[in-house]
Amino acid sequence: MTATIDPARLQFGLNTFGDVSHDAAGEPVPYPQVIRDVVAEGVLADQVGIDAFAIGEHHRDDYAVSAPDIVLAGIAARTERIRLSSAVTVLSSDDPIRVFQRFATIDAISNGRAEIVVGRGSFTESFPLFGFELSDYQVLFDEKLNLLAEVLKEGPVTWSGSTRAPLTGIEVYPKTASGSIPTWVGVGGSPESVVRTAHYGMPMMLAIIGGDPQRFAPYVDLYHRALDQMGKDRLPVGVHSPGFIADTDEEARELFWPHYQTAFGRIGRERGWGPTTREHYDAEIEHGSLYVGGAETVARKIAATVAGLGIERFDLKYTTGPVPHAANMRAIELYGTQVIPMVRELVAEAVPVG
Repeated sequence: MTATIDPARLQFGLNTFGDVSHDAAGEPVPYPQVIRDVVAEGVLADQVGIDAFAIGEHHRDDYAVSAPDIVLAGIAARTERIRLSSAVTVLSSDDPIRVFQRFATIDAISNGRAEIVVGRGSFTESFPLFGFELSDYQVLFDEKLNLLAEVLKEGPVTWSGSTRAPLTGIEVYPKTASGSIPTWVGVGGSPESVVRTAHYGMPMMLAIIGGDPQRFAPYVDLYHRALDQMGKDRLPVGVHSPGFIADTDEEARELFWPHYQTAFGRIGRERGWGPTTREHYDAEIEHGSLYVGGAETVARKIAATVAGLGIERFDLKYTTGPVPHAANMRAIELYGTQVIPMVRELVAEAVPVG
């Protein structure tokens, strides 16, 4: 699918899960320092003109961030214009009221720059940690999204379901200055998730972590058709995908490969996948959803995805595995100062005049 895109409306974000990095000696950096490094990365993203900075939630030893909203609050106090988001808030194992309260607080600290991306997440460690049953995976998300949608209206909340006590005319505080917090739903690629997102009138963030991104075009089309059929206004679609940027294509590929292999190798062993090979890595860079290279290479690949899917936002997960902090900082700098301006130019060139 090819869509006409207004380059001025395009938004570009960065995502991180707070992967535990390695120092110059190849040793894991302590969790407190990793968290401080994530704050520094968010501050730099603001300084180089990136539109959004989002942090994911995990509860395992290879990620330092289990409370992304707290880290976002720290970044909010040190930044001026960048939007601050989760990537994602694992709503199934959280309390929708507390989610709203925490992000309303970030919104206050940042003077209106908070947003939420909710999802079920691709990891399940939060379920036993917080006392939830995996057998309730679907009903937990469905009911909690329904409750969050009511709380986001910032009026009296009346709600009932099977996963918590009912609410009758309850006000939730603090209220935001604007009366709303932009809230996206992260979608992995099921038609049911796409239609549910349209039902709630929330923007859709597609998590595309492998394969040709153009295979998600039917989901974008389904989302817009569902909005039309429900009588709702057009809403933005975004894409979240992994990658890494360095000064040259070769440097990016060689620096990122061992860290990518570490991260995906572990996940693969846990999930029963095959080994993570260099052949697969190179194929994902050339033909899949891995945005690795120098600034021009990454910009051209992002522009092709933006144009091909007709999306309004692209979020790059700029680090995977134990990539050193200094390399992440350089990737952020290149993304803001070179990649984003180049993508805007490429998309503008492709837009028909008149």
